[in-house]
Amino acid sequence: MAAGRFVEVYLDLLSQPCRAVHILLDRTGIPQRVRSVALRKGEHRSPEFTELNPLQKVPVMVDNGFVLTESDAILKYLATKYNIPEHWYPRQPERRARVDEYTAWHHSNTRPHAATVFILEVLVPAQTGSQVDEGRLTRALSQLDGTLDNLESMFLRRQPFLCGDDITVADLLAICELMQPVGGGRDVLQQRPQLQRWRSRVQAAVGDSFDRAHAVLYGVRDRRKAKL
Repeated sequence: MAAGRFVEVYLDLLSQPCRAVHILLDRTGIPQRVRSVALRKGEHRSPEFTELNPLQKVPVMVDNGFVLTESDAILKYLATKYNIPEHWYPRQPERRARVDEYTAWHHSNTRPHAATVFILEVLVPAQTGSQVDEGRLTRALSQLDGTLDNLESMFLRRQPFLCGDDITVADLLAICELMQPVGGGRDVLQQRPQLQRWRSRVQAAVGDSFDRAHAVLYGVRDRRKAKL
């Protein structure tokens, strides 16, 4: 990267995809400037941000005037363009296809199912003052269990990471989603030793970047716990 150049990213670290982007940037040392966009304050609906991303969603990346939205695209762009270890998004076609296979599946499975648990248990009660809808939560947890079964049987199988022997951007997207219910004090991997070991390997692979990205989520958990 040319001297003085940096990637500008617009993030809210309560957002799972934003955390995945943050971890990759932090861990790989790609020069970056983080712009905070507080979704809870409606900052994503400001005229300035809407001009940047008319869809009014985070994350957004700006690299030398090139604007890119969607975490999956941002992660793969960064891993392709910048001089970071190849394992994040392998160049070898079959290994890269394994990452693409997971990320295509992710958006209809891991992402919505883990997010729904957090929405029902934390966001809806916080925004409306209502009690948790236990019936809907039970159904959401059942759907998430099916996703966790598939993660174990289809993607992890006997390998240490979702797409092979080393960490990739697929692991970042997945772990950030599965951490989201922690904001409500719920560890959805508690009864899943295989996935717990995978989570530990991901944390070891990214080091302190993991907790830095999740500090906001831990804060939500701790404040909620203090009120109970």
